[in-house]
Amino acid sequence: MIRSYAATDKEVVLSIWRDASALAHPFLSAQATEQAHAMIRDRFLDMAETHVAVVDGQPVGFIALIGNEVGGLFVRPAFHGQGLGTALMDRAVALRGSVELSVFSANAIGRRFYTRYGFAEGEERIAAFFGHPEIRMHYPSS
Repeated sequence: MIRSYAATDKEVVLSIWRDASALAHPFLSAQATEQAHAMIRDRFLDMAETHVAVVDGQPVGFIALIGNEVGGLFVRPAFHGQGLGTALMDRAVALRGSVELSVFSANAIGRRFYTRYGFAEGEERIAAFFGHPEIRMHYPSS
């Protein structure tokens, strides 16, 4: 089931982000991870339209949208491969039609998922906050 985010979800959503980010972003320093955690907690979750994937009553994934930008799509690693990421992206596409995102070039998990979903890779640049290369991706890819 996918439902809208509630303020009471903040801690569990941050926990999902931390678990999934550790797997997908092992190249980020501990300091960068802590800074990102604080930004997500203090700023981005409050400004984004977030949807939560729930299994057996527990949130296990989320997608955060700011306009047509996917600010984050994260699923707890134990739940990868169960279609939850696709269901969350389907929700975003149903709501927005066309969406865009940035993914770290070194995030093989994310890049593989987005490519399979139908995103097209665009320009590569250095992420201002993290200093790592990232790729802009666009859906639909046509």
